Amino acid sequence: MATRDYYEILGVNKNSSPDEIKSAFRNLARKHHPDVNKASDAEAVFKEMNEAYGVLSDPEKRAAYDRYGHAGVNGMGGMPDFTTVDFSDIFEEFFGFGMGGGGRRKPNAPRRGADLNYATTLTFEESVFGVEKEIEITRDEICTTCRGSGAEPGTSPTRCATCGGRGEVRQTRQTFLGAMVQVTTCPTCGGSGEVISSPCHTCKGRGQERKNVKKVVAIPAGVDNGTQIRLSGEGQAGINGGPNGNLYLEIRVKDHAYFHRKNDDILLDLKINIAQAALGAEIEVPTVEGTAKLNIPAGTQTGKIFRLKGKGVPNVRGAGKGDQMVIINVDVPQHLNPQQRELFEQLAKTLGTEVRPQEKSFLDILKEVLGG
Repeated sequence: MATRDYYEILGVNKNSSPDEIKSAFRNLARKHHPDVNKASDAEAVFKEMNEAYGVLSDPEKRAAYDRYGHAGVNGMGGMPDFTTVDFSDIFEEFFGFGMGGGGRRKPNAPRRGADLNYATTLTFEESVFGVEKEIEITRDEICTTCRGSGAEPGTSPTRCATCGGRGEVRQTRQTFLGAMVQVTTCPTCGGSGEVISSPCHTCKGRGQERKNVKKVVAIPAGVDNGTQIRLSGEGQAGINGGPNGNLYLEIRVKDHAYFHRKNDDILLDLKINIAQAALGAEIEVPTVEGTAKLNIPAGTQTGKIFRLKGKGVPNVRGAGKGDQMVIINVDVPQHLNPQQRELFEQLAKTLGTEVRPQEKSFLDILKEVLGG
């Protein structure tokens, strides 16, 4: 029998609400339960806590204790009567078993179906402009023969004799707190509460059948590698009438022959010859929307970057479009014919032989323009 004050044991005061008393007991149970706390006095401390909670959680016993102290609940000197105290929600939260109480989800309750994942590959252009893509997925659907019952048409499932249709079985075990009930899924019916004596010939009693399903999916403009699109309700069928799961479509984009992407911008490395760079020229540049004219000023150097506004990728969330960045590479000829060589020799005489160190590298310039 506990000799300390029950309120002191739980660390509450006489004005504490039932919820505050229950919360205090939960916190102490996490710390002192013998399955968690290996101290030599853990069992004694826990028994003391349970005795205090058994009294203070019962309105009548609490009133008697408040009025008469321990004598009001001890009767003829025996331990307080805990047979009507419901610890089930507390012990199920911590240890997965109850003392014959509620709060446990029924095994045959409706459950949401599992989510599915599917990957589809797009060309670079498809990712930029968007596309309708047909995909084929394999998933479980409600059986068309038995309509999900699992029983052959003309027959019906029967109540499970092992669990009486509850979908769960209970086993009583003795602990230092008294008899405790462990609830497990029925091994005979698997939690459904029913036994199928004549399984459906299509689904073999599962209530679901595996099917290949084709879907046409509208993929928005601007998606990129790794973009994930959620298709609500297109996953696995729900169980026991629960909702379907979702289908998550992962986008993969093929590399392009010469376009590269950085966020919503498109990068293009463009070679021009040495005469175009020195004298300037108007050239046509490929973009994802066709060709665009670009004016190359005289004296353009390798690494010069030109921006074509609005020629990039539409933002997938609708926030405008990116640009196309044209990165110039001056193509120095490696093989000259006699006439070309003579002309370059004449040009070399006029240019002199002075050389100058480069203050900024091409990579530095690129980082400045593209932001890293």
